[in-house]
Amino acid sequence: MVHEISVTPAPGGGWTVRHDGDIEPTLFFSGAKAEDAARRLAVAIADAGQAAEIRITLRDGSLAGRFICTPTAKALS
Repeated sequence: MVHEISVTPAPGGGWTVRHDGDIEPTLFFSGAKAEDAARRLAVAIADAGQAAEIRITLRDGSLAGRFICTPTAKALS
């Protein structure tokens, strides 16, 4: 299973990080901070032995980036 993490523009400003799990979406005022939070979440998921995909969407709706974090060798042993 690949966990999906998205960074999208929030209505009214800011950026939202969403995860397909039971975690509530988180609002950030800075896109850089939202991307950092998404990256830290993806690394934690990979360290736990599962893959994660981050998708970053721009305000115009286009895809700015897509990143995959695979499980670490330590997590698989």
